[in-house]
Amino acid sequence: MRAAETWPSLRLDEWQDTYATLHMWTQVVGKIRLAQTPLVNHWWNVTLYVTPRGLTTGTIPHGTDAFRIDFDFVDHRLEIATSRGGAFSTALEPRTVADFHAAVMGGLEELGMPVDIWSKPMEVEIAIPFEKDLEHASYDPDAAHRLWRILVHCDRVFGDFRSCFVGKSSPAHFFWGAFDMAVTRFSGRTAPDHPGAPFLPPWVAREAYSHECSSGGFWPGGGPVPEPVFYSYVYPEPPGYREWPVAPEAAYYSTDLSEYLLPYDAVRRAKSPDAALLAFLQSTYDAAADLGGWDRAALERKRS
Repeated sequence: MRAAETWPSLRLDEWQDTYATLHMWTQVVGKIRLAQTPLVNHWWNVTLYVTPRGLTTGTIPHGTDAFRIDFDFVDHRLEIATSRGGAFSTALEPRTVADFHAAVMGGLEELGMPVDIWSKPMEVEIAIPFEKDLEHASYDPDAAHRLWRILVHCDRVFGDFRSCFVGKSSPAHFFWGAFDMAVTRFSGRTAPDHPGAPFLPPWVAREAYSHECSSGGFWPGGGPVPEPVFYSYVYPEPPGYREWPVAPEAAYYSTDLSEYLLPYDAVRRAKSPDAALLAFLQSTYDAAADLGGWDRAALERKRS
């Protein structure tokens, strides 16, 4: 099988409506995890993780019990399992965010594990409370399945990249706020207060960027980026960062977003997509670490 077939296509204009709906569904589930878990640095407690079938919250505490919520993009179901042996399932199909929200919250109630959440979505310009959102109601199972396959590849390559860093690093995890998957390395030093980000409370951004970091990830695109991309940025950005010679050739610095971008299609069509993506992650990290004066000898080891 050719690499471009292994890494599926995902043109933004072909699944825009499903993307918008699925974004809100992941926010419903992510906010449940947010409500039930103690804060972990940089909001690592709220993220979702890739599974062999979709995305999961992992184990969420509920009193002395626990539950887990999974998106299954193979059979297209949302599954809830509890430590009491209970289970709930509902279809991933064309349905409004309001209906999805009611089903998930009702399922938790039926299982004896009710959760209260703040139902206003985050990091979007028009934030319709979940229970009132009748606008987003699309679901293309093929597009959702292709997104998940991409995330499986990201999880694998990001994990490989992470393995040669012995300093503080995030896992490869999915942020439902911006609907992106990321892996982030830290220098060990604190950072100046972050100036904030669009549609995000300042205190949220300050916690996310409390320490110097270099982050790489995948984003399906939107707004000023009309295509799926891999990205990489550093905070705070050192002088000379945007002029660094990064790889592969298709990578470029976006002054609009203040980060490096690499079109997803350039990776999926590369002779070795893994090598192309690793080159991007490594070269942009090199720029951040060298120009930022990171203690690389103490933070890194050779890839096995």
